[in-house]
Amino acid sequence: MTKSQPSAGGVPADAMRRLAELEPGKPGSIFTSDLSVNEFLLVREAGFKPLGMVLGSSIYHVGMQVRRWGKNQELKTLSQAMYHARELAMSRMEAEADQLGADGIVGVRLTVEAREFGNDIAEFIAIGTAIKADNPPPGGGKWRNNKGQAFTSDLSGQDFWTLIRAGYAPLGMVMGTCVYHIAHQKVGAVFSNVGRNVEIEPFTQALYDARELAMARMQTEAEALHAEGVVGVQLDAHNHRWGGHTTEFFSIGTAVRQLRPDHEIERPTMVLSLDG
Repeated sequence: MTKSQPSAGGVPADAMRRLAELEPGKPGSIFTSDLSVNEFLLVREAGFKPLGMVLGSSIYHVGMQVRRWGKNQELKTLSQAMYHARELAMSRMEAEADQLGADGIVGVRLTVEAREFGNDIAEFIAIGTAIKADNPPPGGGKWRNNKGQAFTSDLSGQDFWTLIRAGYAPLGMVMGTCVYHIAHQKVGAVFSNVGRNVEIEPFTQALYDARELAMARMQTEAEALHAEGVVGVQLDAHNHRWGGHTTEFFSIGTAVRQLRPDHEIERPTMVLSLDG
């Protein structure tokens, strides 16, 4: 394999070489991590050691789709593009974690950044810290999910520690997206609402429908992982470069499973400030 050739899954060969040089677990080896000091120590206390930072990237051209000026509608071509681009970034991050022999990835950040290569081009980036468990989960089995993949989680180190200590484990990050065109108001409707407090029902319905589609798709991913639930859900709206009447609704969270039936929640401790 030459330096310029990508490895399997689109991961650059240079990245695989960097990960191989980390040699986690061997005397004198180092790890890299984007966890804060507190997060790092809590992840270690939960029984996991960091192996290295892992990332995935996809620079994606998002195509165009014809939309009707006066109709509420999902733009399915754009929805699929936004989903596929994120999946490429996530799968490449997971491939790097596999190279390190990781059981999971914590503190995952999934971002979209506009690039100057063109108005319809953006870079989708997934980055987190690969970790490996000191011991198997309670009751046996593996920390990897039912698809044989390292679990992924966007929980902070503190939330991950709390989750494990309470008898739950992450299965994977699940997401749903919907790019939706919101119909323009007709001229008559605009003038009829001047000076009045009134709900604009077509707008309400459009935003409601779009959010429901994103949420339903996230839940479908969680069901495929046999999850008990999804925690830390975020539901955001992004206009990107489509203009005011076309918006992406994006839902993401961490699917979790039960490790044991007796959940012991850590009692909160009192912290006294020494300031002032």
